[in-house]
Amino acid sequence: MTEPALVLEGTEDHPHARMVLGAALASGSPSHAYLFHGPPGTGKRTAARALAAELLSEREPDPEGARARVRAGTHPDLTWVRPTGAHVMRVSDVDEPVVAAASRTPFEAARRVFVLERADTMNDEVANRLLKTLEEPAAYVHLILLTDALGQMLETVVSRCQLVRFDPLPADRIAAILEGEGVESTRACACARLALGNLTRARYLASDDGNGLRADVERLVRDALAGEARDPREGESWAPLLTRADARRGAAEEDVAQAARDRLELEPRGRDRSALEREFDEAAKRDGRRARTEVLDLGLELAALTFRDLVCVEEGAEAAVLAIDRSPELAGMARGRDARRLREAVERCEDARLSLELNVTEELALTALSLRLSRLVGSAA
Repeated sequence: MTEPALVLEGTEDHPHARMVLGAALASGSPSHAYLFHGPPGTGKRTAARALAAELLSEREPDPEGARARVRAGTHPDLTWVRPTGAHVMRVSDVDEPVVAAASRTPFEAARRVFVLERADTMNDEVANRLLKTLEEPAAYVHLILLTDALGQMLETVVSRCQLVRFDPLPADRIAAILEGEGVESTRACACARLALGNLTRARYLASDDGNGLRADVERLVRDALAGEARDPREGESWAPLLTRADARRGAAEEDVAQAARDRLELEPRGRDRSALEREFDEAAKRDGRRARTEVLDLGLELAALTFRDLVCVEEGAEAAVLAIDRSPELAGMARGRDARRLREAVERCEDARLSLELNVTEELALTALSLRLSRLVGSAA
C-alpha cells in the first residue's frame, strides 16, 4: 500500500495508525468513530489531537489558525473528555458534553470532534448512553476514543468503532528520540529501556525530576539491601519518594485550580458559582490523588526493575540490564546476593503496586513491602 501524503503527529512510528488515518484523510471520508488502542505513552493522545486539528481545519479560510486553536485546546468544536470518577467514567461525563452536544451543529467548523480518554473506564450505563451517538451520529460528528486497555473495553462500544493500533516503541527508537532532544547517549538508552515502550515515561525519566525519582528509588533499594527500609512513617528510606509524590499532587491540584480560575472569569457575575466551585474543588482533589498515586506506582515499578537488574548482574547477564547508566552502582549492590531472593523482591514490589491499585491503604501496602524486603534481601537475610 502506498504511504499516505499526510503523516499525523503521533503516528510516525506506528505503520497501522499512519496508514489508516492518512488514507481516511486523503479520501475525505474519515470514520465517525475511532478507537485508538495501545500501551501508555505510545502517542494516542498526540495523534488524536492531530487528527482533530485536520478535521476541524478542513475547508476553513484560516486552516493553520484552526489547527493552532485545536493544539491550544481552545477550538469551540473540540470537546475533550476525561473521566471524573476515581476509576470510572460517569454518565455526567458524556451526557451533556458528548451526547447532547453531538446533536447541536458546529459553532464554526464543518465538524465537531469529541475525544474520550480512558474509554475502558465506561460501565454499561455510560456505554448505553453513548450508543446512539456511536451508531447514528450526525454527519458532522466524529468521536475518537482512547484506551490503554483494549481487553477491558465493552464489546458494544468496540464493535461500533474503527480500531487504530499503537504499538510499544522499540527502545532504540525511543533512545534516538531522546538523543535528538538533547539527552546524553547512555542516559537516553537507560531511560528508553526503563520506559518499556512508553515514550512519555522515557521523557519523564530523562528529566531532572525523573532522574531525582530514580535516585529516590535507588536509595530505597540500597536501604532494603542493608535491612534499613523501615516503616514509611518512621524511617528515611521512603521520605524522598513520598515527598516527591506529595509535590506532584500539589502541582496537579494547582493546575486544576488555575483552570477553574480561568473558567470562573468567563461565568456571568450574577450567577451562583458555588456548584461550579465545588465541582472544581472535587476535580482538583481527584487529580491530585491520581497524580500522587502515579508517582508511587512508578517508583515501585522502578524498584522492581532495579531488583531485576540486580538479578541480571548477579547471574552474569549484564547485557540485559536496563539501567545501563547505573552499571557500576548495580555491580556493587549485587555482589554476593542471592538471585532467587532478588527475584522474589521483584514480585513483592509488584504485589505492592497491585495493592495500591486495589485501594489498600498506602501505609499498609508500603509497610508490608518494607517488612518483606527486609526479610528477603536485608543484610541479615
